[in-house]
Amino acid sequence: MPERKEYAPGTPSWIDLSTSDRAAAKDFYNALFGWSYDDQDAGPGATYTMAGKNGHPVAGMADLMKEQADQGIPPHWQTYVTVADADATAAAAPKAGGMVLAGPFDVVDAGRMAVLADPTNAVIAIWQPKNHIGAELVNEHGTLTWNELISPDVPKAARFYKALFGWDAETSEGPMTYTEFKLDGQSIAGAMAPPMEGIPPNWGVYFAVDDADATIAEATKRGATLLNGPMDIPVGRFAVLMDPQGAVFSVIKLAQPM
Repeated sequence: MPERKEYAPGTPSWIDLSTSDRAAAKDFYNALFGWSYDDQDAGPGATYTMAGKNGHPVAGMADLMKEQADQGIPPHWQTYVTVADADATAAAAPKAGGMVLAGPFDVVDAGRMAVLADPTNAVIAIWQPKNHIGAELVNEHGTLTWNELISPDVPKAARFYKALFGWDAETSEGPMTYTEFKLDGQSIAGAMAPPMEGIPPNWGVYFAVDDADATIAEATKRGATLLNGPMDIPVGRFAVLMDPQGAVFSVIKLAQPM
């Protein structure tokens, strides 16, 4: 079902972009996905942009924080997982081998969040919803369809996510070893080792598209870099791209609706 009214605790539910040039990023993703935007006051000197599709919020954008840029952290997409209690989940993270990087804190009346790092140093956020459930539209062109962990030690990370979110891990061997994280028997995210050297631990995002090749052509025409693909896999045709500001994301034309 593309439209969402709620997310069960333990489900990836929101993504947002931290970027060095929000105005340019807005133009790029509008051209790619047809997003509209609503800029919202996020405190002194800060703005949070809600990206919308067909009247539904689908992603967020914010300016890359100066302290992040000073640490060499590039523009990036961040994944959020819905939880019933952000404080309790954050408190459990160190006991499971992770770290609390920020929070928990309230985001006005939208929800309460914290930013965590798993034991392999991949960063993920948790979201306790109030007035904002997360993405209200998924699995359609220009919307979130999959979240994927890149980690040098997937089994170690899987133990952390099992303790924190109750995820089960199902790993398949083949040309490429791939792990699916499952919640109540339903696949909700994936994980794999870095496909090449130099890729740090991270949570990546996949956007559904109607035509992977056409989307790649439009993205590269507008300054994006094609990092991998396009490639056919059992679930569809996908590619990994880097936007003009340096944030990495993937697009996929699904073989079957999610």
